[in-house]
Formats: sequence, C-alpha cells, structure tokens
Amino acid sequence: MSSIVPGMDLPTTVVGSYPAEKRKGISSLLDPFREAVKIAVSDQVAAGIDIISDGQVRGDMVGMFTGLIPGIRGNEVIGPVSPAPGPITVSDTRYAVSRAPRVKGIITGPSTLSFALHIATPSYRSREDLAIDLARALSREARLLEEAGVFLIQVDEPILSTGATDLATATEALRLVTGNISVPVCLHVCGTLSGVIDDLLAMPIDILDGEFAKSPENLALFRDRDTGTKMVGFGCIDSSRPEVEEVSAIRARIEEALTVFAPDQLLIDPDCGLRMLPRPSAFSKLSRMVEAVRQVRQAL
Repeated sequence: MSSIVPGMDLPTTVVGSYPAEKRKGISSLLDPFREAVKIAVSDQVAAGIDIISDGQVRGDMVGMFTGLIPGIRGNEVIGPVSPAPGPITVSDTRYAVSRAPRVKGIITGPSTLSFALHIATPSYRSREDLAIDLARALSREARLLEEAGVFLIQVDEPILSTGATDLATATEALRLVTGNISVPVCLHVCGTLSGVIDDLLAMPIDILDGEFAKSPENLALFRDRDTGTKMVGFGCIDSSRPEVEEVSAIRARIEEALTVFAPDQLLIDPDCGLRMLPRPSAFSKLSRMVEAVRQVRQAL
C-alpha cells in the first residue's frame, strides 16, 4: 500500500466545511459568499493542510444540493428527481483548485439526502427508491468535479451509522454516484461505526473516513479487520466544540492510530466539518493538527 499522496505519510485534509465569514461591499451584492470561499481556502492553505476543500460555505450540506435538483422544492420531493441543470459546487471547487495543488470535491450522499427530505409525490414509494434517483442525479456533479481537476471526491453519508437506511441500497447508490469517475473516492460517515463497519469496508471506496476523537471506540473496530487496499481517514480533532485541543493530545491520538495502521494507510483530518465553530477556533484546530502530524512524521 502507498499513501494517496506519493512520498508523503499521514497527509492532512479536512472533512469539508469551514466557518462562512462573509464580507460586505459592492462585490458581495453579486455573490455574498465569494469572499467566504476565498477566506476558507486561504485559511486551509495557511494552516498547512495537504488536501483542502472549497470550504462548503454556501449553506448546510443538504440545502446546498437539494436547492438545485429538479423535483425538490424546499424540503419536499414534489416529483421525479433529475440532475441539476448546471454544476452545483464546481465554481467554488475550481477556485480552490487554482489556489492549491490538491483539492477534494465534496458531495452530500444520496442516502443522507433521501432521509432529509419529505416525500410528497407518488413518484417514490420509499426513501430507497428516492436515494437511487438522487444518486443518478449526483453522478453528473461527480463527473464535473473530476473535470474541474479535483484530487479526490468525498461522499458524505452521516446517515449510514444510524441503522436507519438499507445498506445494500446505500452501496448501490454510492456506486451510481462514483461509477464513472477515476479519481479516488472517500466515504465520510459520522458517529460510532460498530454496527456497520463490515458493510462500509465492503463498499466501492478507496478511503473510509470517520470520527475517532469524539468516538474513540471506532479505533478498536479496526484492530482485527483487514482493510485491504483501503485507506482510513482518521478524525483526530473534535469538531463539535470550539475548545482547541493541545498539540500533544492530537499527537497522542495519531500515535495510537499508528498502533493499528501503517503510516501510509492514514489520512489525517478533523472528526467532521468545522462550519459551526468560530473561525479562530477552526483555524487553530487545523493548525495544531498539522503541527501534530509534523511531529509524528519527524518521529517516524
């Protein structure tokens, strides 16, 4: 196995979102979030992150996508779902690509979207049927992100750890989203993975990303499991609270992960997105995570 970044052990990344710091001015009248995208990208680069995102500053992970997909109005599915008439996240991602050598494109997964919506049409008998059509719609966005030059694509499926969704359908939906792209695919799942770990490892992905700071019990799940050629995204900072962990605490978590995984198996990141935190806290968390990784690399 070799690291996703050749010649680099323990590459750092973000799960995706960053605090949206909008600025006022004439330019904001045309696009109130454009400056927030620039700030998010700039902060990630300044913190030393190896694989950045566009910051996902334009809204929550559901509304960013459902607001542009035909067949959905507000939080209701009102008719057959079809691909958005144009790109959804590509413009902001393309800006990030222009500022950093490695950028991840991010798509909220079809299973998670299906559970966030109210079905108000006879077009769908179940959320599973809806998830499949959402997956077909999102596959276009995945192709456009690859064409924009992303380094990898992450699909966010926090719902998968809850037991609420059918994992066979979730697997097929994921395959539909990513089946026509050639860049690596990362699946991000929040929470405790104990009930779904084997199903997740069997999914058509290159990286399984999870929470290990807030849910340290997840690490034990991997001790007796063969991940094959898959990498693991190791969430090592708690993204649910603004308090910033000491570098020593973050380093200790990474060192514990290295008792289970080889250095080239791990991608280091926060537990989840940082959008709900104050910007100084988010930046400090990323900076300290990068410093902890630097110290671990040096020790290796």
